[in-house]
Amino acid sequence: MKKTIFSVLVFLLFFSVKSFAQLKIGYVDSKSIMDNLPDAQDAKKQLDNVIQTWKKDLDKLQSQYDEKKSDYDKRKLIMSDQTRADMESDLKKLQQQIQEYREKKFGQNGELYQKEDELMKPVQNKVFNAIQDVAKEKDLDFVFDKSGQVLLLYAKDKYDITQDVIDKLKQE
Repeated sequence: MKKTIFSVLVFLLFFSVKSFAQLKIGYVDSKSIMDNLPDAQDAKKQLDNVIQTWKKDLDKLQSQYDEKKSDYDKRKLIMSDQTRADMESDLKKLQQQIQEYREKKFGQNGELYQKEDELMKPVQNKVFNAIQDVAKEKDLDFVFDKSGQVLLLYAKDKYDITQDVIDKLKQE
């Protein structure tokens, strides 16, 4: 992403002053667009509900572990070696189960990211298409997103097409 931006900026530097006068640039605040888009809000709510369900399940497992660990700590001195070894094994298995569940749901390639992609991809595509439509209607050469990694040190308000994109999405 940074390479692409750098390439565009270098490309722009080679234009003459006359060429810059003809250049039409717009920018959007994609965070603002997503905050104003009901589809995005619905997808976020669905995702939050799924996360809450998974967290409750994880809390139940952790609670079971804590109870067993507390019981073990209280009674380990009076247990036989075999009983102590069995309980330690059970605690390790439960701890491993908690870790596996956490990794499966919230890990790097976990279900959370898959669910997020499933819910947000259609919304992101809709926003991207609206941005393209507005940019074509306004005959813009470039559109930057000021809420992402692109840093805009200065931009005139007249080039902000965020509200136009929101209006376009509301028409659909």
